[in-house]
Amino acid sequence: MKILLIGGSTTLGSKSEILLDYVEKNLINHGGEIKRYRPQSFNASELVSYDFSSPDIISFQLSVKESDIIFISTPVYQASYSGALKLLLDLIPQNGLSNKVVIPLASGGSNAHLLMLDYALKPVLSNLGASHLLPSIFATPQDFIKQSDENILLSESIKRRLDESISHLFQYFNNETIIFNAFRAKPNEIVMKLA
Repeated sequence: MKILLIGGSTTLGSKSEILLDYVEKNLINHGGEIKRYRPQSFNASELVSYDFSSPDIISFQLSVKESDIIFISTPVYQASYSGALKLLLDLIPQNGLSNKVVIPLASGGSNAHLLMLDYALKPVLSNLGASHLLPSIFATPQDFIKQSDENILLSESIKRRLDESISHLFQYFNNETIIFNAFRAKPNEIVMKLA
């Protein structure tokens, strides 16, 4: 199982990155190959000019193509997802998210920004072919506990929501795999598996 984490913040240690940090640590316990990209993973001039000959961009596109599960995390700016995330999403070919399980994450200043996921981000993901969009998770400042400038923890509430999302993700993914394998199997193999 290949899992891709895409962060849309240009600031390391941002709240949307902290969400991805927690997801990544949780996913390690489930096994699978995990790759992570953020705007800093690319040469800035190659990214903004969409230099598709760039080795970093080629590697990113291959990671998207090979992934089974994709987490996408973004801060909310001006009631929309970040411009940096838009640059990364523009690197994904048409229908590049088809047959992928996609989970959107976002952090914003208040619950008023929650609708950004449904009205700004999800339509773009759907346009890229994402037909397996799982429920998104939105975090507000109350979900982050600042212990120092370098140390910000997640609240128990948001950790529980992320844990449940990952648990549901693997239930969904395992069920889809069983169904997919059943359709590929010969009829007598299905009977043997069900018996």
